[in-house]
Amino acid sequence: MHKNLRLLYVTTETKQQASDLGRKIIEANLAACVNIIPGMESIYKWDNAIEEGSETILLVKTHISKVQPVTHFILDNHSYQCPCIISLNIAEDEGNPEYLQWLFEESAER
Repeated sequence: MHKNLRLLYVTTETKQQASDLGRKIIEANLAACVNIIPGMESIYKWDNAIEEGSETILLVKTHISKVQPVTHFILDNHSYQCPCIISLNIAEDEGNPEYLQWLFEESAER
């Protein structure tokens, strides 16, 4: 069964930062896989001003037991004062069962 899988949505300032964070997360066995999507445009409010800029998305696929360690790692190593880190549930009965099983086996506590 593929219970308690999560997808963390993280934004970074650069593709290099996403790559560095992603590689270290995988090396530390905190996730099964990361995906890096450069070239996202963001518009947001910060300090009462509207900001606009290019960012890179880092998607982290992991088990719920590793969400907090991944979150702490990102907070400790991110360039932003308040980085976007959002955990989304991965439905256990939707998607490719073989992939979900692999994701579970690679990311669950051992």
